[in-house]
Amino acid sequence: MARVDLYNPSEEHLALRDMVRQFAEKEVWPQAQAHDRDERFNRALFRKAGDLGLLGITVPERWGGAGMDAVAATIVHEELSAADPGFCLAYLAHAMLFVNNFMVNADDGLRRRVLPKVVSGQWIAGMAMTEPHAGTDALAMKTTARRDGDEYVLNGAKMWITNGAVSDSELGDCFLVYARTGAAKGKALSSFLLEKGMAGFRLGQRIKDKLGMRASPTAELVFEDCRVPVANRIGEEGESSLHMMRNLEIERLTLAAMSLGIARKCIDIMNQYATERHAFGQSIRNFGQIQRYLGDSYAEYMAGRAYVYATAAAMSDLRHAGNRLDSDGVKLYCSTMAKNVADRAIQVLGGYGYVGEYHVERLWRDAKLLEIGGGTLEAHQKNIAADLRRVVTLR
Repeated sequence: MARVDLYNPSEEHLALRDMVRQFAEKEVWPQAQAHDRDERFNRALFRKAGDLGLLGITVPERWGGAGMDAVAATIVHEELSAADPGFCLAYLAHAMLFVNNFMVNADDGLRRRVLPKVVSGQWIAGMAMTEPHAGTDALAMKTTARRDGDEYVLNGAKMWITNGAVSDSELGDCFLVYARTGAAKGKALSSFLLEKGMAGFRLGQRIKDKLGMRASPTAELVFEDCRVPVANRIGEEGESSLHMMRNLEIERLTLAAMSLGIARKCIDIMNQYATERHAFGQSIRNFGQIQRYLGDSYAEYMAGRAYVYATAAAMSDLRHAGNRLDSDGVKLYCSTMAKNVADRAIQVLGGYGYVGEYHVERLWRDAKLLEIGGGTLEAHQKNIAADLRRVVTLR
């Protein structure tokens, strides 16, 4: 077992990493190739993650969770992604985008009713923010929620929703949905708990034939005069822009952690292959170009890993935003780093890297999504430049 350090700052973190790595190697890795090929979500495996206490990793123990911090969430995402980034993305949408956000912002009545189901994995959850014509510009969303007595009436559609469909025809179980409740662009958004079976709430198209993350189900959600009780509103009306921005920090941190897992697995594979493969009478790791691929990949991975875990350690209070600069920074750096490392791994393996047997082509395809989802590279660059305007000197 590794020593306690930046990446495992306590014995509890160390035990968590050991447990999740064993789960990833024994149960997640063996199923990854088949579920990617079939574009199929592994619900049974998801329930096992619930049995291990992973689905409520940041939920306080009194609410049935593990009561752990941002470093713990980072560890889980790095380890799961090293085995199957598609499965890990479904996990992130459930545990971070829904469960963490819901825990922080919902009232106790909703917590008592919903948390036991999502922490156990009985319900599969997601978050619905992106729309067909509103992605990075989330505040331009058009889905509306009109108050009508003790209910809201929702109309609109959400697109690219992870865990939107757990099969070709079946919705996920519950979603945190953002909708416009006012005219002003900034303070006009509210969020609601929507549950499968509500009248007017239906599955649109199941999005298939994706480049990567194929084991992570993606779908369109449609709201047609969908009536939602006022009791299902998360927080006060009009305050959900803050909910959204606050949760983006842990989302981007854990997406960066997914990048670490991809890069680490690719380095392991190409390192082993470079020793075993011989050409011109010697191991190919003796050739300078292969050494460059290995050396650059390792150094970039370790730089990213240090940045990610330092940022996680600084994110002590998940209830408050405060470090957009580095949550954007780690995802900006690590997402491209993982894609580049996976690309080098394919190059080192040559023809073998181009086929599924050696896994690196799947990891390369999965890595590309991390430069787009949860904020594009361009959005991170814009945010970092804006935040640096307020920084006099770097310390």
